[in-house]
Amino acid sequence: MHTTIKTRGIYAVRASNDRWLGGAPPPAAAALTADPSNPRAALAELQAAWSDFRKEDKSRYTELQAQIADIATRNAALEINGRGGAGLAEPAALRGDRAAVAAMARTGAPMAMTVGSDPDGGYTVAPAISQSMTKRLFDSSPMRQIVRVETIGAGDAFEELVDHSDVGATWVGEQTARPTTDGPQFGKLRVEVREIYANIPISQRLLDDTSYDLGAYVEGKAADKFARTEGGAFVSGTGVIKPRGFLDYPTTSDADGARPWGTIQYVATGTSGGFGSGTTGSDKLRDLMWSLRAPYRQGARWLMSSNTANLIDKLKDGQGNYIWRTGQTAGAPNELLGFEVAFCEDMPAVADGAFAVAFGNWQLGYLAVDKPGVRWLRDPYSSKPNVLLYAYRRTGGDVANFEAIKLLKFSAS
Repeated sequence: MHTTIKTRGIYAVRASNDRWLGGAPPPAAAALTADPSNPRAALAELQAAWSDFRKEDKSRYTELQAQIADIATRNAALEINGRGGAGLAEPAALRGDRAAVAAMARTGAPMAMTVGSDPDGGYTVAPAISQSMTKRLFDSSPMRQIVRVETIGAGDAFEELVDHSDVGATWVGEQTARPTTDGPQFGKLRVEVREIYANIPISQRLLDDTSYDLGAYVEGKAADKFARTEGGAFVSGTGVIKPRGFLDYPTTSDADGARPWGTIQYVATGTSGGFGSGTTGSDKLRDLMWSLRAPYRQGARWLMSSNTANLIDKLKDGQGNYIWRTGQTAGAPNELLGFEVAFCEDMPAVADGAFAVAFGNWQLGYLAVDKPGVRWLRDPYSSKPNVLLYAYRRTGGDVANFEAIKLLKFSAS
């Protein structure tokens, strides 16, 4: 919208906002050459002047727009090259991103979001945490499965009468005197209950923050360790603050009835540290089997390590047949000369003088005595900031019948 003003009798045009539209004052503001007494001529001259002014103003406006666009382009180029716009300070956090954009502009290489760069998207990629755990497997002992186990409540030992004697008897005639004969003699088996423990510290913060039930996990690990430790003691324990194993007792080659109670019979392979050549190995295993008298053979088992079993698995009889029989169906036991084999990695390896194979009726020959279960105590006070997971178990073991266990000795005699 425009208004007109009168100056010295001459009309001029002014913008409604009281400033010229652009450039120098319009020509209409200058003195007109037309005769003032001729309004038509003056109006025509004024209209022509206004038309010229509008053309000039449009040209100046177009030029101004081009200048503004050029300035904007230059400022953007400066920002892309990492130096900030004219008079603008560049935030330090954006320098790396601007440098990447600049590299893309120079080389044409795309700026990719990758897992390898945390700011470029790597933070969004989190590993999947499994709810299971890969565990190292340990050799378990079969001893608890094959020996006799008694559980007691009160007391710190288990006692049982043992009858390992015989009575006297003889033939007599009708009128022959009958003097007294020998009566039975009793012994007593005493198995003391020993103690095994574990005391594992875990920080309270770890227990609070972990996604695993570490308490239950540690309890399972300790119970497994207890079982394996007990199994080893049942084989070779010394009886001092631990169970006494059957390999800790004196041995002799004397047969039942000819050796004192408290000793175990062995059969020698005849070869130091081995089975010998030919069929000697299979023959010696048969000798060991038959050294266990008939009342004990029902339910008897072989006991050996896997390495020893590997050697025996290759032995053949006189007809060239393997004496080891592998179970033909899933879960079927391995058999040696018709008797089941139990693998016990606590048994000694084959070596000079080693008792690497045992054969016996373990239910009759060895006794394990337990107090009920594994006892647990969580102690958050004694070792702050740790929580002590304290566990203990009471168990004992000893040979119950020295005639029910036989040993194979890898020696010349």
